Amino acid sequence: MKEKHITWHEGSVMKQDREKMKGHKGVVLWFTGLSGSGKSTIAVELENVLHASGVHTYRLDGDNVRHGLNRDLGFSDDDRVENIRRIGEVSRLFVDAGLMTLTAFISPFQEDRDMIRSRFDDGEFIEIFVKASLEACEKRDPKGLYAKVRRGEIQQFTGIDSPYEPPTTAHIVLDTEKVTVEEAVQSIVAYLQKHKYLKG
Repeated sequence: MKEKHITWHEGSVMKQDREKMKGHKGVVLWFTGLSGSGKSTIAVELENVLHASGVHTYRLDGDNVRHGLNRDLGFSDDDRVENIRRIGEVSRLFVDAGLMTLTAFISPFQEDRDMIRSRFDDGEFIEIFVKASLEACEKRDPKGLYAKVRRGEIQQFTGIDSPYEPPTTAHIVLDTEKVTVEEAVQSIVAYLQKHKYLKG
């Protein structure tokens, strides 16, 4: 095995020390949903609100990560799994650094999201289902991707010819056909305050 001669080198500055310095807990807010559901839009606005209140954040976005860390991956099922695995590991490092980490990824498979969740301590992984029907997402089509799919320019597109498995145990569900971006952000902040991730 590749890992045979690798040993974890523990430092003396621990996650709790970093959290104490920052004044809040490290946690990952994992946004999942179809393309066009509103994941990135809500994550960006939430980060603005958190940053303005003094919270140390970092945001990971699906397209952004594919420009660098995951530029070698395509969109086959295997590549999607590896894409999410890498993001999960990066998110875990950021949480260990005491950051409130926002991730906006379609992450279509329940098994993969559960695998990522299992890599975190209890309370460090908050799954947020950004819910919207395929019809609504296709009507919005902010990146023009659905139009390209319908013209046959893109294959293996989640929700059309590749499956999306909605979360069964999401901590927060945001129906973006019914709530505004501002209302969605308020709901997340209220959850974080209620569960002591943030001071109320």
